[in-house]
Amino acid sequence: MSPTKLLLTGVTGYIGGTILSHLLSSIKSGTIDPSLKDIEISVLTRDDSRATYFSSTLNLKVHTITSLDDTPAITAAAAQNDIVIQCTSGYHGPSARALIRGLAQRRASQVNHTGVYYIHTDGTSNLGDKPITRTHIEPRTFSDRDRDIYEYLVRRNATEHYPQRAVSISVVDTGLEASVPTTTIMSPIIYGLGTGHYNRLSIPYIIQMRSAIRDGYACYVGDGSGQHDYVHVLDLAVVYELVLADFVSGRRKLPTGRDGIIFSESGNCTWREVAGHIARAGSELGVCDAEPRSVSLQEAASKWVGGDTQLVEVGFVGNHRTRGEVARDVLGWRAGRGREDWEGSFRVEMGEVVGEYRRGEVARVPGT
Repeated sequence: MSPTKLLLTGVTGYIGGTILSHLLSSIKSGTIDPSLKDIEISVLTRDDSRATYFSSTLNLKVHTITSLDDTPAITAAAAQNDIVIQCTSGYHGPSARALIRGLAQRRASQVNHTGVYYIHTDGTSNLGDKPITRTHIEPRTFSDRDRDIYEYLVRRNATEHYPQRAVSISVVDTGLEASVPTTTIMSPIIYGLGTGHYNRLSIPYIIQMRSAIRDGYACYVGDGSGQHDYVHVLDLAVVYELVLADFVSGRRKLPTGRDGIIFSESGNCTWREVAGHIARAGSELGVCDAEPRSVSLQEAASKWVGGDTQLVEVGFVGNHRTRGEVARDVLGWRAGRGREDWEGSFRVEMGEVVGEYRRGEVARVPGT
């Protein structure tokens, strides 16, 4: 039987780069799940110097595109593979649908019908409530054992359109229409230094750190009491390995489609706690005040995301509490890092950001 072919996207980014590094190092060390030891990995990236790194240095097959809007090339790349792990922007629906359509072509061409599989990277801001405008208050802690997560997303988006949530719904719908099984890994705030070759820094906390350095103080919105979960990027990479192995091994215990939305949390905190840790780390490094400040929703949106108050309220202010029971109970996942690691990460990551500023580097933030 020929080896399973995996296409990984977003490999120059934080999550995709770390997943690629984790898979390659685990294969080399022999610690990978036995079902994955012969998997053939290819990557999708823009046609630039980074593509050369993946082909020449890592000796991987590289599929190049001009942009995420290059959907014919994206579909063609997916059609040459059995599995896709999508780690590019969760806000870009056309590229996600193009990947699924490519897998449908692959399935149609298969002789032995081993199957195809799409794994989507997503975020729990899809579930976030809006405690400042009070247009949606959500007391619920979501479990991926609940059978109504997809229906909840549909209801929420019918009330208020949120681009990432719309893509989440579209992924499930397109997979069902194309007879391509899909699993969505809907993660909370991801922290910790990544192990990819390019971007090693996360997004939400890093945005807040850069703001604190620029303004001289860390901040939170309102009373900062909104709660969110977190997971270390290296623990998250293990979730992807386990999801991948579940399919390749033939066990296929994971739900897919409308039931195939799973979580990956390892701890919980408030947004005020986050601001406090950023402030203390920044103060130790001499770049900001030791105490955070409360700011308005509009001010935070201007500081962090170019004025998008919806994104700030659901992603940086509101409650999005989850329980990743499927990963633990079905896949046997156990997070190796807990509260102490999370708290210690702020000093490390703030040091990285301060280093960027002192070197005169400007890191690209998606959406800017």
